[in-house]
Amino acid sequence: MLGTGDLIARIKKLYERNPVANKVVESIKVLGKEVSRELGRSVKIMNFCGTHEWTITHYGLRTLMPDEVELIAGPGCPVCVTPGHYVEGLAKLSFEGVTVLTYGDAYRLPARRGSRYGSLAEARAEGGDVKVVYSFLDAIKLARSEPSKEHVFFAVGFETTMPSTAQPLVAGAVPDNLTILSAYRLTPPVMKYLLEAVKDVILDGIIAPGHVSAVIGANAWSFIPEEYGIPTVVSGFEPLDVLLSIHAILRMLKQGKPALINEYARVATPEGNKQAKKAIAEAHDTVDAYWRGVGVIPKSGATLRKKYEGRDATVKYGINAQADFTDVMPGCKCGEVVLGKAKPTDCPHFMKTCTPTKPYGPCMVSQEGTCRIWAENLPALLEQLRKL
Repeated sequence: MLGTGDLIARIKKLYERNPVANKVVESIKVLGKEVSRELGRSVKIMNFCGTHEWTITHYGLRTLMPDEVELIAGPGCPVCVTPGHYVEGLAKLSFEGVTVLTYGDAYRLPARRGSRYGSLAEARAEGGDVKVVYSFLDAIKLARSEPSKEHVFFAVGFETTMPSTAQPLVAGAVPDNLTILSAYRLTPPVMKYLLEAVKDVILDGIIAPGHVSAVIGANAWSFIPEEYGIPTVVSGFEPLDVLLSIHAILRMLKQGKPALINEYARVATPEGNKQAKKAIAEAHDTVDAYWRGVGVIPKSGATLRKKYEGRDATVKYGINAQADFTDVMPGCKCGEVVLGKAKPTDCPHFMKTCTPTKPYGPCMVSQEGTCRIWAENLPALLEQLRKL
């Protein structure tokens, strides 16, 4: 767990490694106060991506903000919103002669309330055939090495990881004994949902995800300033990247000129990775999809196209996600945290009955989950905040 001395050392290192950071922070403080005065309240900026939240929390960037600027964690954790129905169905399959292959983050993801096995980890502990893999290519190799066994890959993620399954699928490189359970979720639709349907969350600026934008293109976020008048910056993940993005948002707010800025142009192009997007479009149909703890969001899910139904685990095994909220644990505020309506510390389970070593809710499972990030860094941050 992060100690206070470690945090101070990291902030000091930030300034030493990037001398310009101090100037950016000082300018943020001036602009933040000016914009807040004009708004008549604090300036609320949402960082969409879980990796951005890690950077902000790990390096103590919130402690560098003026009181007038609030950084709000957003829905950038795909594991956190993956339906528990999938976990329940896969756990059952693992006892029926099927090898379930999963990423490490999804391995401990809780199933639905009352499920026989609380997670894939629990299923494996009781004898289920569950294996953790590092990539879909590993899943392909494993399936080829065991041609007499059926395998199913738990495909969890945003657009960033979709090409890893789409490209081999389109290329015909997926063996007959390997199916895919596509739990992929799409990011622009959830941002649109948040801005239109979540009325009690006020946002003045958006830090858009860099990794996703490297695939779908920075221009995918142009609808935010164009339709909603909210300054948006596609950001990299170094502390200075995030500080520069916050500064750019405040500057646009001060000037009254909302726009889309690509701060991460060194990686994310305006149009993204055309080859990856082509593979995604060929392999997947876009559908309405259930986000755990949130509800059904229009055109936010990706299922395999009918031509690939022979590789579709939802077709072969009948595993589907129902929007009945039975995968929301009692008292868990993960759904609210995902939408920026609550902080991890608002949850009665946080660091009590829900910890990184024994997660109760899905936001504590993944390293991109806001609760997990705060749990591993918050004690030092709170101590440091008391001294500011």
